[in-house]
Amino acid sequence: MKELSIFIDESGDFGDYDPKAPFYIIGMVLHDQRKNINEPIRYLDSGLKQIGFTRNCIHLGPLIRRENEYVHMTIEERIKVLRRMMNFVSRVDFMYKSFVVEKKHLESEAELAARLAKQVANFIRQHYPYFLAYDKVKIYYDNGQVEITKIIISIFTTLFDNTELKKAYQKDYKMSQVADLVCTATLTELKMADKSLSRSERHILGTDRDINKNLLKPLKRKEFRD
Repeated sequence: MKELSIFIDESGDFGDYDPKAPFYIIGMVLHDQRKNINEPIRYLDSGLKQIGFTRNCIHLGPLIRRENEYVHMTIEERIKVLRRMMNFVSRVDFMYKSFVVEKKHLESEAELAARLAKQVANFIRQHYPYFLAYDKVKIYYDNGQVEITKIIISIFTTLFDNTELKKAYQKDYKMSQVADLVCTATLTELKMADKSLSRSERHILGTDRDINKNLLKPLKRKEFRD
């Protein structure tokens, strides 16, 4: 059986427009289950253990900004974690797509949801033969935002009759962590373009050249193509 796993994450919220967080992003990672990733996972876990990182989940945004559970980590420690995660990305066979809506001129949460749904639905329709080639499409999302859950259900159950929705937490799936990375990288590129990256982000990510070389270009090699 040919099974496609789709891991989804988001960056942003459905609240009022905030100049400090002007974008809403959905990251979608597609992984053909015939492509085994056990060895890259073992390599990542081993590499993290070597540097003393014992958590089984990497939230890239908080890691970069030194927030939450990463507040006591040094710059050097966080850079090491980021490098190992990017090494994992380079070793795993997957594709991704990100969807972006700027919230500035939106009049309601419903308009934001409609624009996101339209982008996702159009993407799937444009590449419908790719998705239909699979016997089963399994979607992993943590149900973190009700609006995204509704979009997922409405689109995939309408367009496919072989879909399974699975509640999935990042700590349990490395590819969910990759979806988180996709969102963070997409946001980083947007912030770099409008020169709004913070000092803490620069401390970890470096110059624009560093960001392109070490984060954006390696990831863009995995951007969706059929």
